[in-house]
Amino acid sequence: MLSVTNLVKTYGKQNAVNDISFELQGGEVVGLLGPNGAGKSTTMKCIVGLLRKTSGEILIGGEDHLSVEAKRLFSYIPETPYVYDLLTVQEHMQFIAQAYGIKEWKDKARELLENYELDDKADKLGRDLSKGMRQKVSICCALLTDPKVLFFDEPMIGLDPKAIKNTKRIFRELKEAGKTILVSTHLIDSVESIADRIMILKDGNIVGNDTIANLKIQVAQEEGGTLEDLFLELTKDE
Repeated sequence: MLSVTNLVKTYGKQNAVNDISFELQGGEVVGLLGPNGAGKSTTMKCIVGLLRKTSGEILIGGEDHLSVEAKRLFSYIPETPYVYDLLTVQEHMQFIAQAYGIKEWKDKARELLENYELDDKADKLGRDLSKGMRQKVSICCALLTDPKVLFFDEPMIGLDPKAIKNTKRIFRELKEAGKTILVSTHLIDSVESIADRIMILKDGNIVGNDTIANLKIQVAQEEGGTLEDLFLELTKDE
């Protein structure tokens, strides 16, 4: 569902993303990990078209990532959620439904708002929402379109424990439905229980891309070692 080939993003003479290639299949949840400045958000923003890549090829569902056909296939939830100040929560859902031409949307919107305990906030304006509520609205809007590919940039930041649990449950349901999910985060424990595979970035390079079990074997990690230990080993300075 997602193919990234020789992706490079340069700022001046510095490569923020350094010629990386990877693929994601349907029904796969992949965690994109890395320290601050590793290139996680830059990679994701290049994929969804918010940043112009310097070179390389990105295909979503076999279509160029900037094409209208590709954009119909995915949803993106940014690290800093943006909502419209003068639209209510319910109007956000209506706006997304109309933008994507979704006719039967009200029942699904109601279910999503209930899942994230926003049903009693449906008439609240965007400007009056806390950051956590904005994050929940952003997730609800992304899920309403029933995308085949979802990109989450730090999805758990700002969410309360119950919302985090609900989000993990929804991840599992999406995976079972054959959806493809790329989750960028530095909260390692938030992806360990849901990711089929981990990609670890360091200085714009992929230094690990495999299942957690296989990565532990590759770095000869001691039995009982955690994903955090693995992460620190792969990203340590030489």
